Amino acid sequence: MSRPRIVVVGSGWAGFYLAEFLSTSEYEVTIVSPRRTSAYTPLLASAACGLFNFYLAEEPVRSKTRKCRFIKANALGVNFDSRSVRCAPAFEDDDTLSNDQFDLEYDYLILAPGCIPNTFNTPGVLEHALFMKNVSDAMAVRKLLFDLLEKASLPNCPIERKKELLHVAIVGGGPTGVEITAELDDLAHKELQDLYPEVAEYLRISIYDVAPSILGAYDQKLHEYANDALLRRNIGIETNSRIEKVDKQALYIKDKGRVPYGMLLWVTGNKAVPLLADLNVRRTEKGLVRIMTDSHLRVFQSKDSDKVYDNVFALGDAADIQGHSLPTTAEVAVQKAKYLVNFFNSLSATHSSSSPFTYRETQLVSYIGSRDGIIAGKGDKEGWTGRSAWLAWRSGSVMWTRSWRNRVVIVLTWVVNAIFGKEIAKM
Repeated sequence: MSRPRIVVVGSGWAGFYLAEFLSTSEYEVTIVSPRRTSAYTPLLASAACGLFNFYLAEEPVRSKTRKCRFIKANALGVNFDSRSVRCAPAFEDDDTLSNDQFDLEYDYLILAPGCIPNTFNTPGVLEHALFMKNVSDAMAVRKLLFDLLEKASLPNCPIERKKELLHVAIVGGGPTGVEITAELDDLAHKELQDLYPEVAEYLRISIYDVAPSILGAYDQKLHEYANDALLRRNIGIETNSRIEKVDKQALYIKDKGRVPYGMLLWVTGNKAVPLLADLNVRRTEKGLVRIMTDSHLRVFQSKDSDKVYDNVFALGDAADIQGHSLPTTAEVAVQKAKYLVNFFNSLSATHSSSSPFTYRETQLVSYIGSRDGIIAGKGDKEGWTGRSAWLAWRSGSVMWTRSWRNRVVIVLTWVVNAIFGKEIAKM
């Protein structure tokens, strides 16, 4: 007897967890994704700044211990009547191969395609900005940083040009933007002082955000604490900033004009992948476009129907529960993935339905640099700041990795860094 076919679209937090824990003895599991690895996104900023090697910030989907099938492709659409997913091979160096489209049939479909960076259609961003979504992005940040430092170190580089080259502009004042700011600032005040003593003083970091404050997900007391701590370390914070366009050397801000930069990091948030626009499903009507599901994570058929597809599920950043909206975080994605794993693995044994998904709230933690952090309160408890918050964030970073081998290597790397300093110039 053939096993039921489960097709999972996406290899992010949710998709990778499903690939790892769905029972391949009971199901024929296929993962469809344009990326062959799954990034530990909370670790990308640390990897970019040399806290550990890049390979520790991602995990390959293919594994000798993981018996699922992987197909490197983009999902283009779904035919819910014929139960098939239309796919195109995803290889950046071979555009013609994407024309060789194919269909994957399924018995169960799980949609977890994630999101892509939202540029808000700002001219020049896609051409000139760096992002922070995967390890390739983190590697690009590190390479560009050292290229800029070397250019600024040339004997014929004037001081004004040094200042322009070493201005790191970070657009987005959420946790990702603040954490990459914190890691870069730590690097600037430690290793770079020794490696580039003649130009390290010119390195300047600025955060730009259209919102009235950074870290708006936290309460006022905590985001004001973070704001003051960053300002004390001479980090520029430009809120209420509307960026009108970007070119190779500068960004242009409404009412402020041209601002030169050497590196532009765009971490403003997400938008839906193209797949969602072509699906015959119910979607959110405001803000980030997301697939709407019921409390069992089953996808609603359309805007005007309360019917769901019994064999189609959605989770991750690209999905939300009708009437119980949850944030687009790794924690939410993993909890939903665990729910579906339990559902499918128990379904194969008991053929019974599951109870509704229930989210277990966790505390929001952010690193703000110089061994300082903030933790949001939970329930009636107030949040807190300081070194204990930093330690909670750092230990949480370790636990995001899925293998004990990687956890041990990360901790050992931290110990070596603490004793001997980061060997970032060799990485």
